[in-house]
Amino acid sequence: MVVQEIKNRVCQSIDAHVEQIVNVVREIEKQPELGYKETKTAAAVAKFLSDLGYTCREGLAITGVKTSLKPGSAGPNVAILGELDAVVCPDSPAADPLTGAAHACGHNLQIGAMIGAALGLKLAGVADELGGNVSFMAVPAEEYVEIAFRQQLREQGKIRYLGGKQELIYRGEFDDVDIAMMVHSDKDLPGPSVNLPESSNGFVGMTIQYLGKEAHAAGAPDQGINALNAAMIGLMGVHALRETFRDQDIVRVHPIITKGGDLVNIVPADVRMETYVRAKTMTAIDATYGKVTRALKAGGDSVGAETYINTIPGYLPLACCPQLNELFAANAGQLTPDGQITVSGHFGGSTDMGDISHIIPSLHPFTGGIYGNHHTKEFKAADYIAACIIPAKLLAMTVIDLLAEQAAKANEIKTTHKPLLSKAEYLALLDKYFS
Repeated sequence: MVVQEIKNRVCQSIDAHVEQIVNVVREIEKQPELGYKETKTAAAVAKFLSDLGYTCREGLAITGVKTSLKPGSAGPNVAILGELDAVVCPDSPAADPLTGAAHACGHNLQIGAMIGAALGLKLAGVADELGGNVSFMAVPAEEYVEIAFRQQLREQGKIRYLGGKQELIYRGEFDDVDIAMMVHSDKDLPGPSVNLPESSNGFVGMTIQYLGKEAHAAGAPDQGINALNAAMIGLMGVHALRETFRDQDIVRVHPIITKGGDLVNIVPADVRMETYVRAKTMTAIDATYGKVTRALKAGGDSVGAETYINTIPGYLPLACCPQLNELFAANAGQLTPDGQITVSGHFGGSTDMGDISHIIPSLHPFTGGIYGNHHTKEFKAADYIAACIIPAKLLAMTVIDLLAEQAAKANEIKTTHKPLLSKAEYLALLDKYFS
């Protein structure tokens, strides 16, 4: 059977089950869950896949789900990923009133694309036409939130790393994967569209605590050490550094104060902050991180407060595989309007797909069907066909390109791709940042 005929059969199967796919997407939207807590979301994904005849492994890195089209198959294994978690966006109309979680980044839509591809490849009966395996992975905890909670999980031995894909790499769930791909919702593009990035920023995380000395804020302020003043001076020090950030490094440092004191009538003695240090390369991240550390410590030194800075490995810069981008773009040309396929180059955000891309060839396009910007109350699906059904088809079509004809394309990419890091080098790099 020719490749295009296989693609047509798979797309027809997806079209015949649009309602079932979109129902899962809407169900997940109604029950947003934060990272490593996505129990209901994972259960919904596992049920959908199991009902299709897949055998799922659950509870991977606490909530992850993994299954395969052809378990034990010889040949390359291509993984299609979907992220389970929501982000904190309490102003969203769809936010959980208790947690503030909302799918304001479209992870429910990418889950729809993943399960849609799984459905199409299964029900079209094309497995025997593919010279390799396809794995489907619902992965936890992409959004880098609730850091204190994740650090508790780490202290309890439940996770080693804070990001879901990081943890799955560590646990060996990508050891059998040769190529990884996923889609991510774009921003404020209500119609069908495809945006192919080449790279993104990475980051390291930092938590900061200033410890001063309590005193009565009106009666004896001279007897206190104001930790909030230490934090403010530290922040001003960071701002003073911004003129030293090189434009080509695309540095972003964006701290928040998570605790500013206890009572207004007490000199603040315990003030806490979090920040990311982002940049285009790990070299730039390391250079900037050193500067930021000095500035924050200077804030404590200036008023006599103690300063405790804890570094946490964040995400590595994304490095998309050009051959995978080309295959995806060619398929998008069949399903999206003229002029709605773009190559964006670099973007300033971060994703733990960057970690995957350092080890194996990876694909991370953005797709349309969206109103509003990421992580805002305005973000929502404008068109479920554009937001998850077309992406499901594009993922499946790209898998077919890779694995048809004895997996010639996948084997070519495996042979020519030079990983940026081995798994051992990658884990050593992450461990370096824990301090």
